[in-house]
Amino acid sequence: MRILVTGGCGFIGSHLIRRLLKDQSNQIFNIDKISYASVPNLLETIAKEDLNKNLNNYELLEVDLANKKDTETAVMHASPELVIHLAAESHVDRSIDSPEVFIYSNIVGTFNLLESSKIYWNKLDPINKKNFRFQHVSTDEVFGSLGDSGSFEEKTSYDPRSPYSASKASSDHLVRSWYHTFGLPILISNCSNNFGPWQFPEKLIPLSIFKAYLKEPIPIYGDGKNIRDWLFVEDHIDALILIAKRGKIGETYCIGGQGEKSNKEVVIEICKIMDKYFSDNAPHQNLIQFVSDRPGHDKRYSINSKKIKEKLGWNPKYTFNDGLEKTVKWYLSNLNWFKKNLNTKKYNLERLGQQ
Repeated sequence: MRILVTGGCGFIGSHLIRRLLKDQSNQIFNIDKISYASVPNLLETIAKEDLNKNLNNYELLEVDLANKKDTETAVMHASPELVIHLAAESHVDRSIDSPEVFIYSNIVGTFNLLESSKIYWNKLDPINKKNFRFQHVSTDEVFGSLGDSGSFEEKTSYDPRSPYSASKASSDHLVRSWYHTFGLPILISNCSNNFGPWQFPEKLIPLSIFKAYLKEPIPIYGDGKNIRDWLFVEDHIDALILIAKRGKIGETYCIGGQGEKSNKEVVIEICKIMDKYFSDNAPHQNLIQFVSDRPGHDKRYSINSKKIKEKLGWNPKYTFNDGLEKTVKWYLSNLNWFKKNLNTKKYNLERLGQQ
């Protein structure tokens, strides 16, 4: 297939492209503006991993989706059969500091991509028009915060609590409206918190790994009891590809990892793994430091994945602990990547979103 991925140099997008390139019959076009959180030299890392000996079927289009003209040109150039829209600003703390960036990237960017895709789709012949798909990847954070019980599902009402989740909720509504109003064949998924290799170290899991490695205080917001449903990134990629192949047009699919853990539990598990590799510094739990809470911090997320399991046959392959062990090992084996990020991205593991 000719597949256009947006945000393909990001954490989830880079994993998706690696997987898609394993099939050398795919032609992959990657729209990415190359931000601070992008995986550096994606093509180089793919070549090193020997995923595909012929990388002529991959092309990076360095485009900011907030630029309407450039976006339309890129879509026409790619002439895709499938668009998988992953590009987004995704860090809640950064959205508290700079909401405007999230409005332009997540709302205006999605609008421009939808419009460009609609124009392209309307020019297709009847067969290709029928086979075209626009797949939008979103988050469970659009649903707001849960109490001690219950889970999000496809029909859960939207109740975003941060500039980030509000911008993603807006993008979901735009995608759904282009289906109902213009007939654009869309698919939507809402996933829980992803983790795994290649994630930028501002996020909880890689941040905690590196703090532990450096023997620095490991910060946890508030009392550490905020709960997330953790999804290993490779399980998410399985779900996205399955939705692309078998998902029903106009439908939404919730993807959860069946790995509900409080932030404190997550950090403690990381510390236990670090104790095995660096016993001289054990117990790493002594590095945990509770800090003032994030503004508007959602209490609990949980996803009911019944629909995608029953309708499409998806199930996560990794338990939380198996995925975490694999993730810690990867970061410890790629410390040069970590150091390069700190040097080139001007991020020193400091706290973000301190308003």
